[in-house]
Amino acid sequence: MARALMFQGTGSDVGKTVLVAGLCRAAVRRGLKVLPFKPQNMSNNAAVADPGEDGIGGEIGRAQWLQALACGVAPSVHMNPVLLKPQSENGSQVVVQGKVQGTARGRDYQALKPQLMAAVLESFGKLTAKADLVLIEGAGSPAEVNLRAGDIANMGFATRASVPVVLVGDIDRGGVIASLVGTHAILAPDDRAMIAGYLINKFRGDQSLFDEGLQIITRHTGWRSFGVLPFVEAARRLPAEDSVALERLGRGSRNGKVKIAVPVLGRISNFDDLDPLAAESDVDLVFVHSGERLPADSALVILPGSKSTLADLAQLKANGWDKDILAHHQRGGRIIGICGGYQMLGTMVRDPDGIEGNICEAQGLGLLDAETVMEGVKTTRNVNAVLEDGNMPLSGYEIHLGRTTGPDCARPMVLINGRPDGAVSRDGLVSGCYLHGIFGSAAYRAKLISSLGGRSSGGDHLSNVEAALDELAMRIEECLDVEALLTAAKPV
Repeated sequence: MARALMFQGTGSDVGKTVLVAGLCRAAVRRGLKVLPFKPQNMSNNAAVADPGEDGIGGEIGRAQWLQALACGVAPSVHMNPVLLKPQSENGSQVVVQGKVQGTARGRDYQALKPQLMAAVLESFGKLTAKADLVLIEGAGSPAEVNLRAGDIANMGFATRASVPVVLVGDIDRGGVIASLVGTHAILAPDDRAMIAGYLINKFRGDQSLFDEGLQIITRHTGWRSFGVLPFVEAARRLPAEDSVALERLGRGSRNGKVKIAVPVLGRISNFDDLDPLAAESDVDLVFVHSGERLPADSALVILPGSKSTLADLAQLKANGWDKDILAHHQRGGRIIGICGGYQMLGTMVRDPDGIEGNICEAQGLGLLDAETVMEGVKTTRNVNAVLEDGNMPLSGYEIHLGRTTGPDCARPMVLINGRPDGAVSRDGLVSGCYLHGIFGSAAYRAKLISSLGGRSSGGDHLSNVEAALDELAMRIEECLDVEALLTAAKPV
């Protein structure tokens, strides 16, 4: 019989994703068959899970892709049965067990949640049927008691599935004692009873200085401490769960030979495509936020994926980044667009059926002679690919709406499963495609950086992620009471 343990946070971005990934790897190293689970995720960073034994495949959060990697298993849609992909300020695309079910505004989704519990419990049951241990990640905070009715992400799931909870507090952001004690105070008695204890995450400095803090928390809550995890440098080498992480990034701090600029748009998606470039010592990756200009000395501008191409294209123009990009091109600078970014580089983006929202069409940047028409059927698949010359193997995945055609598509950037994809401008300075993960190819990354005047380390990005997971697991074993955490997990 599988055992399960859930990790909920005192707030968003307290490090639950990385913590669960590290615990997954630690438990696997102890010989357990471990699977990750997150009932509901909200992120535009998505991954593709291939069809499993039940023939169901589709989209999940990339956080669960990372946790599956930590477990040494293939990702499954059942690891993240409900995925919300924000596409406006108050509305999201709703993905259930890998497939798009429609869109919902915030208030409408609150009414929809109780109907989704059946899918959540079904997926959880499929995982517990084939695991020794299921480690579960909550979303946001259980202290948001105004959203408790119909909850499927935190205590609503924990109480329904009878899974004990460990509460995670982030000391790096300050106020951790108040956040833990305050959560205890505001929870309903039945929810409070589900909590087996707490742990402190992202500690910096002398931990003995917080001994009294632990005593205060335990005195006010009655909860036991499972330990204090220091800030682990290896966590920086792991993919971020969502765009909250981008708020902490800005102009590059390196003096790398190659400056690459990335405009941060409101519905940026799958930006972990850029992680392999960020890890290169010769690359200075600069995330440019609203109100800032694209650096004029950039060698390359990358337009990453977008959940709402037309809305982000409007924002790009409102920031004046279209003018910056055109000036960059006139100076002979390189430009690459991935997925939504590729669509923006064309002459026109059309959405006749209003799939993305109220904007029906808009002129693109006109740097590629091609136009995109949004279509209702989403392409979602892991793929094998080669560079357009056929001599450089690539791998990655596609998640996109829309079909792009035009004269420049006669010069494809890549071949996906033998099919031409993307476009290259006549002058060769502008290119784009639908292949997420292209920068993860060491050979392609080396070729690209070399063409810009730098030198790649040549390291395999996935191997670096695996090494970071191992390092994280070792630190968790050293600093947390893993044996007690495993004992706290209960049969389900």
